[in-house]
Amino acid sequence: MSVFMRRAKVTDLDRIMELERATFEADAWPEDAMRREIESPHGYYLVAIDDEADESARLLGYAGLLAPSGGGQADVQTIAVAPAIRGIGLGRGLMHALITESRRRHVAEIFLEVRADNPVARALYDSLGFEEIGVRHRYYRGGIDAVHMRLTVPPAVARPAGVGDAEGASGAEGAR
Repeated sequence: MSVFMRRAKVTDLDRIMELERATFEADAWPEDAMRREIESPHGYYLVAIDDEADESARLLGYAGLLAPSGGGQADVQTIAVAPAIRGIGLGRGLMHALITESRRRHVAEIFLEVRADNPVARALYDSLGFEEIGVRHRYYRGGIDAVHMRLTVPPAVARPAGVGDAEGASGAEGAR
């Protein structure tokens, strides 16, 4: 398996919707809404692709962020990972990419809702620094509550290369 992430395109929509419907069933977004999100200049949608798989199994996951430029806040709109590869860290990777894009857009806070009955997703968000700020009662179909969470976007951490790094003591061999 060779996995990479890239910006979602409208040509990915059919595969995204297959995973959306399989993952969220009754709560799946309508296709036209997903299309608008992917096309929006305020959105940042990613797909995780296995470029060694055949076309029907190529999409491994997707994630979307709504972050209007200059708004200071963003919302994780959606994230899904194919059942066959859950637990390998792809969801975490997608979330890190959304947080990085939020920094680029000068976002101070990221919000999301997660089903109260999804302990795996809640544990991921907790581990990334999201904090519970409220509950939206009966938000999802079937009367399931949504836990509303917020992340204060941490600053990027950059450290100079040092002794013991793979590049050597200077950290700049071969760099121009």
